[in-house]
Amino acid sequence: MRIFISTGEVSGDLQGSLLIRSLQSQAAASGLELEIAALGGDKMAAAGAKIIGNTVAIGSVGLVEALPYILPTLQVQHQAKAYLRKNPPDLVVLIDYMGGNISVGNFIRHQFPQVPIVYYIAPQVWVSSITKRDTEQILNVCDRVLAIFPAEARHFEAEIEKKQIKTKNTNTNTNINTNINTNINTNKKITWVGHPLVDRMPTFPTREDAQSKLGMKNNVTNIALLPASRRQEIKYLLPVIFQAARQIQDKTSETHFWIPLSLERYRQDIEKAIQEYGLQATIISERKKEVLAAADLAITKCGTVNLELGLLNVPQVVVYRLNPITYWIAKKILKVTFLFASPVNLLVMKEIVPELLQEQATADNITQAAMEFLFNPQRCAQLKSDYQEMRQSMGEEGVCDRAAREILQMGIG
Repeated sequence: MRIFISTGEVSGDLQGSLLIRSLQSQAAASGLELEIAALGGDKMAAAGAKIIGNTVAIGSVGLVEALPYILPTLQVQHQAKAYLRKNPPDLVVLIDYMGGNISVGNFIRHQFPQVPIVYYIAPQVWVSSITKRDTEQILNVCDRVLAIFPAEARHFEAEIEKKQIKTKNTNTNTNINTNINTNINTNKKITWVGHPLVDRMPTFPTREDAQSKLGMKNNVTNIALLPASRRQEIKYLLPVIFQAARQIQDKTSETHFWIPLSLERYRQDIEKAIQEYGLQATIISERKKEVLAAADLAITKCGTVNLELGLLNVPQVVVYRLNPITYWIAKKILKVTFLFASPVNLLVMKEIVPELLQEQATADNITQAAMEFLFNPQRCAQLKSDYQEMRQSMGEEGVCDRAAREILQMGIG
């Protein structure tokens, strides 16, 4: 079976690699041979995929922020489509990465209409979207959505139900528009499989082992700083997070900061910032799991890492900033709204961890939230209780295997 997987950014490469390993395991158990090609990165390549185009560094959040990536995205899509024309897949899996994946999905729909398409880890249009058309595009381009959030599954199911009712009402009208594609959304199936990070947690070291491997001292407060997995975050997040780190360093004794690299290309920027802000800090490459498991506290960008920290019971302050122009357009013109940004809070639809977004993301506010965790045991106790609630919303272990079984069954038909 030929499977093509399309994703982008650092988190997509990780999730793609986890899925590939489960696909191979499930296929081997069934005596099925797989040939997997992908848009992704080094982790997916290490898991056994043939990488057609590297998309790890192609990604952004926001309107202005996306402009530098238009040409690279078009180029990698051209590579992918050329490959697919010569090597038609038996099945396509799309992971997040909406802009690129909708284009790839529509290409498959046009060129190979019989090929099933599965959207695994759909873009978070159920949280916030510029237009309802985003949800429609996702549902129209794929045959199956494998949801990782309960609210995500409910959102898509509700949209399908609305479409079915609308189609039914249209078909009872004597003036039926024969151009309506009655298949749109009516035969889709939404499956909640749980969050794949649940499967990854047994691979993390214990807190004691992680501290030992990193050489951490017992009398030191160890704080993880996770400012960036995208270039835009180096510009908009790193300075304010490091300013807060400097304030915390000045207010506490025996504090050390640990900074795991998401991409090696960011090392120089981070080293320069460490010197500029005078931080007692260590940059770590290839040992992110140890840093997360060992930390007493994390100050982090918004993203998948928030869930990893939550599963490890590490207190965290979540920060995010966009280009001011993007934020203004989104709020004032497009009227984009959302309840929460961090996936930790989204899972239970309440604020478990503090989110400091845009104008609220100041060094003073970050410092205040961090100090609350460092010096208020009751706050930490409440957080751990809330983390348990979050964990219960992530599903049982075996998420990737469940997703892989669904995908392979789609391919077999």
